Amino acid sequence: MKVVTRPGQRRGVEVHEFASATASSDDLATLRRHIYHDKIVVLKSQTLDSADFVALGAEFGTPVPYYEPMYHHPDSEFVFVSSNVHRETGRIGVPKTGAFWHCDYQFMPTPFAVTLFYPQQLPTASRGTYFIDMADAYRRLTPQLREAITDTFCWHSARRYVKIRPTDVFRPLAEVIADVERITPAQRWPSVLIHPITGERVLYLSEAFTYAIEHASGQPLPESLLSQILAECGQLDEHCAHDNIFLQSYEPGDLVLWDNRTLVHRALHNPGNEATESWRVTVLDDHPLSAQEPT
Repeated sequence: MKVVTRPGQRRGVEVHEFASATASSDDLATLRRHIYHDKIVVLKSQTLDSADFVALGAEFGTPVPYYEPMYHHPDSEFVFVSSNVHRETGRIGVPKTGAFWHCDYQFMPTPFAVTLFYPQQLPTASRGTYFIDMADAYRRLTPQLREAITDTFCWHSARRYVKIRPTDVFRPLAEVIADVERITPAQRWPSVLIHPITGERVLYLSEAFTYAIEHASGQPLPESLLSQILAECGQLDEHCAHDNIFLQSYEPGDLVLWDNRTLVHRALHNPGNEATESWRVTVLDDHPLSAQEPT
């Protein structure tokens, strides 16, 4: 296994000559270290089936199936499928997922620690994912904004971006919304996490899921404060040109792992609607979301 810094890239490392079937415990420990400290790890030239992919994910934590079955791979509930590919046997997964800034499962009681992303079919152009390192974003805030969000908490919900299920057709919208609130009730997390491995302070909020900010006591804070922080870190830039934003592009055979505590991401969808499919496995590690205990 050979680990190299990626030329011209702002984050992460590339790993060549990695084979999950023969990887040593030292190899896997090295990858874990790079995930947490370099944020993104790109395994090159991978050829895994769904079972192999899940087994690789289990080396970094406990795989968790996505809560909505319509995203599941037919051979494994642990593989989330984003796909617009039409098959004679029918569609699998859901097309055009994740085109908004978010952390995976930020709206759930136990957010994921590590995301593994494995493109299966790529368009000829516009293939990649935008990222923001929210530890860097915190460091770049003005002292005034850092002070303003000290001892604050944010509320997160999936309500704005939940996709309508096939079983929801013809149901009253009020019933669908009530289901969303019942199945995924809003979650309250510190606005700034302390990363349990690196000790970095990490802004933990996203344009997609974060809808309110409050003092630790529960006193609501102005919505304008939340909007200002989102703008400062780059998540309100519709053109994705903000200095905090970087693009991870993909080549056939790439398998990408990232630190889901620290990075927010946004899918780059091909405007020509070429056939595209990707698999995702998400895992929990043995550490709390933050070294700072929520109150």
